[in-house]
Amino acid sequence: MKGPRGYPLIGNLWDIRVNAAEQYRKWATKFGDVYQIQLGNIPVVVVNSAATARSIFGQNSQALSSRPEFYTFHKVVSNTAGTTIGTSPYSESLKRRRKGAASALNRPSVQTYVKFLDLESRDFINELYTYGNEGHTPIDPMPMIQRLSLSLSVTLNWGIRIGSQHEGLFAEITHVEDAISRFRSTTGNLQDYIPLLRLNPFNFHSSKAREMRRRRDVYLTALNKGLEERIAAGTHKPCIQANIMLDEEAALSKDELVSISLTMLSGGLDTVTTLVAWLIALLAKRPDIQEKALSEIRTHYRHDQPLCDADDDQKCQYIVALVREALRYFTVLRLALPRTSIKDIVYNGIVIPKGTVVFLNAWACNMDSEVWDDPEEFRPERWLQKPDAPMFTYGIGYRMCAGSLLANRELYLITMRLINSFRIELHDDVDCHPVRGNADPTSLVAMPHRFRAVFAPRNGRVLGKTLKETAVEEK
Repeated sequence: MKGPRGYPLIGNLWDIRVNAAEQYRKWATKFGDVYQIQLGNIPVVVVNSAATARSIFGQNSQALSSRPEFYTFHKVVSNTAGTTIGTSPYSESLKRRRKGAASALNRPSVQTYVKFLDLESRDFINELYTYGNEGHTPIDPMPMIQRLSLSLSVTLNWGIRIGSQHEGLFAEITHVEDAISRFRSTTGNLQDYIPLLRLNPFNFHSSKAREMRRRRDVYLTALNKGLEERIAAGTHKPCIQANIMLDEEAALSKDELVSISLTMLSGGLDTVTTLVAWLIALLAKRPDIQEKALSEIRTHYRHDQPLCDADDDQKCQYIVALVREALRYFTVLRLALPRTSIKDIVYNGIVIPKGTVVFLNAWACNMDSEVWDDPEEFRPERWLQKPDAPMFTYGIGYRMCAGSLLANRELYLITMRLINSFRIELHDDVDCHPVRGNADPTSLVAMPHRFRAVFAPRNGRVLGKTLKETAVEEK
């Protein structure tokens, strides 16, 4: 395949050291929607349009069912606790883990999690209300978003909550998981592609990876041991990990159970957290979208129902469209986790041999001008006009995200309650452009710069009263 020329030893690594997905998108205008690059000593095929993604990944789902193994993440970070389902190469073990996760994340199962979504999103609103001093103090929403995502993950997986961002476990897990996410970057770890760098005796990159691995092992061991003790004592609450452990037919090993735990833990913290941060930043700069959304919410809920109904399964179509547009426009996982072909694939008469690494440029696919006339614009209405248009944020084919149903339900409820409870006002001028505003353009996950905003209650008396009443009911 044709593609951009690279340099000796490093190939195209210098060209894609920052904002790789955007560079791949630009190269597509010159070399076509599918082309080949060289990352160090590894040749990679990059797919950059909706049509070619459906052709290559959709028609070769089984052939592209595996993941490549990268030195930093797979050999150093994951040497003890193992990998998530999403980062694991294809194997019989992967099939068992995917089956277990699928049963825990299908539509009937997600419905049973609504009570947890209700509690965590309500506490999120309460934290914005409390820490924001009822709209009088500008605050950084990120710790509140992180607590929401982490507590939901821990509740679903181990049956316990992270009730406050001041708990020690909160600070440790968010710090370590953020660092580990960076080790999963397909561009930020040069030693993955240039093996010679691994011989450096002063390799601080590997040293940090090992430190994060050790710290992750500590809290994973504690969480799993705590659940085992509660199960033995008969005091555990229903949760994914306990359900699988007590299911004799599941027949999963301890390592496979840990893999599912890691998947639940990293998935929400990586993607949902970051998307909510982007969305809040954008809403703060777009009061017109806030007012349009509020108007649509008001057709379903009165002004004295700030928290809406947790059982509402996405009946407000404008909010559904707003969430989908945020997923498309920001595409927080710009390069979907890479695939490795387990057998030859033929595309346009060219053989892509077994063992080839293939990147899905989800960012370029979501910005495809063949799908949208105005892909650079943030416009929720597009999803009301074309509700069945393709979106690649969750990936495509056999290895697409298993938690998409849960994520969509969570994002819908958070967005509904957020807009219905507060008028979000800009305090720090944050750049919401998905490329310019990316705080770390070398990371796996695209994230906005930290910012403060004012969360002014739309009706402070009603919101305060509702939060107190629901807190009493919970007790």
